Amino acid sequence: MTTPKTPPLIEARVIDFIPEDERHGKPFSQFTLWFGANLQITAIVTGALAVVLGGDAFWSIIGLMLGQVIGGAIMALHGMQGPKLGLPQMVTSRAQFGVLGASIPIVLVCTLYMGFNTTGLILAGQAISQLAHVSSTAGILTFAAIVIISAMIGYRLIHRLGRVATVLGILAFTYLFIRLLTINDISLLLENRHFQWDKFLIAVSLSASWQISFSPYASDYSRYLPSKTPSSKVFFAIWSGSVIGSQISMVLGVFAAALAGSQFSGNEVGYIVSLGANGIMAALLYFSIAFGKVTISTLNAYGSLMCLTTIISGFKGNINHNKYQRLAVVIFIVGVSTCLAFLAKDDFLRAFRAFLLFLLTFFTPWAAINIASFYFVSKGHYDNASLLDPDGCYGRWNFFGISIYFLGVLIQIPFISTTLYTGPIYTWLGTDISWIVGLIVPATLYSVFGHQKANVLRSLENSH
Repeated sequence: MTTPKTPPLIEARVIDFIPEDERHGKPFSQFTLWFGANLQITAIVTGALAVVLGGDAFWSIIGLMLGQVIGGAIMALHGMQGPKLGLPQMVTSRAQFGVLGASIPIVLVCTLYMGFNTTGLILAGQAISQLAHVSSTAGILTFAAIVIISAMIGYRLIHRLGRVATVLGILAFTYLFIRLLTINDISLLLENRHFQWDKFLIAVSLSASWQISFSPYASDYSRYLPSKTPSSKVFFAIWSGSVIGSQISMVLGVFAAALAGSQFSGNEVGYIVSLGANGIMAALLYFSIAFGKVTISTLNAYGSLMCLTTIISGFKGNINHNKYQRLAVVIFIVGVSTCLAFLAKDDFLRAFRAFLLFLLTFFTPWAAINIASFYFVSKGHYDNASLLDPDGCYGRWNFFGISIYFLGVLIQIPFISTTLYTGPIYTWLGTDISWIVGLIVPATLYSVFGHQKANVLRSLENSH
């Protein structure tokens, strides 16, 4: 038996295994983290996109909920791996792609983090600008500094931010919904029901992509939980927190976009706050919006640290690090996102929609392979030492997993619809179901053909 140590506020570990005596926390911390992280302005904007892109309020809300349930389950299945393995999410990808081969999806994950941090900087910068009466540039730079400090402190602060964001978010969203229902006749919006498959599936895809995009770092924030924590409790805490929080935000976004029309685009934060009040109450709402973005933006910066350290350690063969290297990596990630924020702030909604749907093409095959590997092929068992060793049983490059991943990406192309390319099957169906294909095909292939590969790896583990 080991006695858990009192964990320090400033985290010392990065991607190394978390020993049992350093484990702490309860499943409810996962609920508050993901609930608080989703009660925020970017989720509101994502919901608004379902209306901006042509859907009506009623069917957009139903479609968004369906996507939350499906995508949230995929994300929670990843988060369940944290207590069992004690490792960050993308380190476990080495079991499917090899210690060096895992760098392929990890580079895309870093792109994901930078993209979401860019949106966070734009929207939180708007809130700080209004709150402090400074320029949007000053607002973005202020928010970037806050994120850097938070990511440097690490895991425990992130969970504390989640708890505070949950309380603030509940208060702010309750107030906004009361005001919204008081000054507007929402029933008129809900009575306008014109079901269109393509618009409905856009809503499903938007929320599913929102949830699936958390998968690459879900276990980063559960890996300190004791290994004997019941998996069902971890799953339900993550799933319910993320689904409920994001659906609340997206429903508010649907109503806001339906009421605002063309006034919403370009003034997302200002319009949401205008639904509530002005004066002191408006200032409190701006503060709540900015604080809500601190939580999720810190998740993204911290996840970036995990990813870049994973790439570097794979090629260096060790995971030595110090606080100065950690700071340099975090500053680099947030710095790139800040530059992108200055470039994208004038055309935010269009760029954000394209970014979300583009990433979905690349992340659904990874998510499918990771889940199939852990739950169906390896049965929840990985050799942790080999995950951190290029010469271990998983090898440097696993071309079996890499091939299925790229096949999963390519097979979606005929089904997709983007600003750059529209596939022939999309033209025939009239709607984009590429992410469904990207989940089912790679998961099936890896499950069917992965067992033989796993048997070989198990024999290597025993000899290793």
